[in-house]
Amino acid sequence: MIKVLIVDDSAVVRQVLTGLLDGVSGLKVIGAAPDPIFAMKRMETEWPDVIVLDIEMPRMDGVTFLRKLMSERPTPVVICSTLTEKGAEVTMQAMSAGAVDIITKPKVNLRNFLQESKSTIIDVIKAAAGSRPRIIKSPNRIAAGTDSMFGGTLKPMAQTTDRVIVIGTSTGGTQALEYLFTQLPRSAPAIVVVQHMPEHFTAAFAKRLDGICQVTVKEAAQHDRALPGLVLIAPGGKHMLLQRSGAQYQVDVKDGPLVSRHRPSVDVLFRSSAQSAGANAVGIILTGMGDDGAHGMKEMHDAGALTIAQDEASCVVYGMPKEAVKLGAVDGILPLSAIPQLIMQAPTRALFKRT
Repeated sequence: MIKVLIVDDSAVVRQVLTGLLDGVSGLKVIGAAPDPIFAMKRMETEWPDVIVLDIEMPRMDGVTFLRKLMSERPTPVVICSTLTEKGAEVTMQAMSAGAVDIITKPKVNLRNFLQESKSTIIDVIKAAAGSRPRIIKSPNRIAAGTDSMFGGTLKPMAQTTDRVIVIGTSTGGTQALEYLFTQLPRSAPAIVVVQHMPEHFTAAFAKRLDGICQVTVKEAAQHDRALPGLVLIAPGGKHMLLQRSGAQYQVDVKDGPLVSRHRPSVDVLFRSSAQSAGANAVGIILTGMGDDGAHGMKEMHDAGALTIAQDEASCVVYGMPKEAVKLGAVDGILPLSAIPQLIMQAPTRALFKRT
């Protein structure tokens, strides 16, 4: 039985979420508190398995409470955030502080929205219960020319986009990506990313990363070129494909139906990479719930690309990488800490297998 604590100053949210979750097999709401102070008193008698947490609340805001929680007793936290630009920026602070996923809520028609999103909310809470929340601390950034895990020295590809890195991730991915990108120098190869995240949030996420990384990070726009030192993150609510444009790569950002239950979908990005880049791509699948990206990674693998999965020990949720491994789509399994150097070397499959 997964014990859930709801912390939200909205009586409507507390009432509706409690009603949605009551009676669901495997879930039990042990309390609904209007702010973190009340929540902490409730947690003195019974500790939840998952906390659904609002951000803006009286007496103590959600981010402050989350940081306190993660420093004292890490517990899976799902952020329940308003779909606004301001809400997105604060939510990114919460994700960086250790929250594992996001449930969005509009300012209007709140009750109907939450009721219509019941299956998604239940899936997110169940996935969070199986996660291993943590604060990933970044060591000093790596620099071009340092020894890599493959031996010799790194040769960053500052003058060409002939090789491209494509990354897919979901639950736990915001922290994983922050860890990776803060390690990379400006000479990093072109990187294209799908992170499962609602619209509005991807722009705030990219902006946050851009402010703390040496590489440039932006939310992708139609026909953006994939260039060295640039990370393009797929916009929430849009698919993103990689396309060849002469000697360069660019992205195609477009509407479309859900693929593997997601938009943006990792499968869409990986399949387009298999078609457009073939063996010139490196595919990396990181922490996340479900199987999005597994089939696309198999197509990349079959097209000659080097394909890497994050290992179970360093994943918040070992779902997407596990499914890719089961399909035989993966050339290597690496801890998160080893992936920045892999990106900088951007080796071919032949080089990877020789070392």
